Order: sequence, then C-alpha cells, then structure tokens
Amino acid sequence: MGDFKPTPEQIKATEKQWVDWFGTFASRNAGGSRPGPDGKTVRAGNVVTDGPYAEIKEILMGTTVVTADAIEEVIEIAKGCPILLVGGTVEVRSLIVMDM
Repeated sequence: MGDFKPTPEQIKATEKQWVDWFGTFASRNAGGSRPGPDGKTVRAGNVVTDGPYAEIKEILMGTTVVTADAIEEVIEIAKGCPILLVGGTVEVRSLIVMDM
C-alpha cells in the first residue's frame, strides 16, 4: 500500500463513499474525529514519551460516536463502513459517559 498514489477521481469516489456512509446515520446524533499527527504518551510515574507511535501493526485511524439503543444497531451501521473495502476493520464498543 505504501506506493499507491490514487488519482483525483479515486480520491473523489472514496470521499463520496465516506460522506454517504456518514449520511446513513447522521440523524442518530453521531459525530466523528480523527487523531492528529502530534501527541505524547503519558504513563504511570509521570513518564512522558513522544508519540503517538503504535507499538503494534494496527493503529487507530478515527472514531465515530453513534447514539443507539443497542450495540446490534451500531454493528449494522459498521458493516457499511468504507474502510472495510480496503481491508480495514471497525471496532464497535459501548461508551461510558463521564459526567463531571
């Protein structure tokens, strides 16, 4: 995948897939984000290291929060995620809301 250079048409088609997918659940009070390129890792003992550098092959490419009554609803939404078309995976988790 390292040498792959998509054409402008391929980029536009991929962007449309993502916009269409997000549109399928936008009415569910959903939001998304993607980690930026800069960051640090904080560990116990106040140890701070440069990062974010994944120590494993898989890294987090983005998050999407979807409001649903059951995790099965979100699994069905995840099945349409465009990342699956290029060999990616989608991890579905519940969210613990911390009211401060």
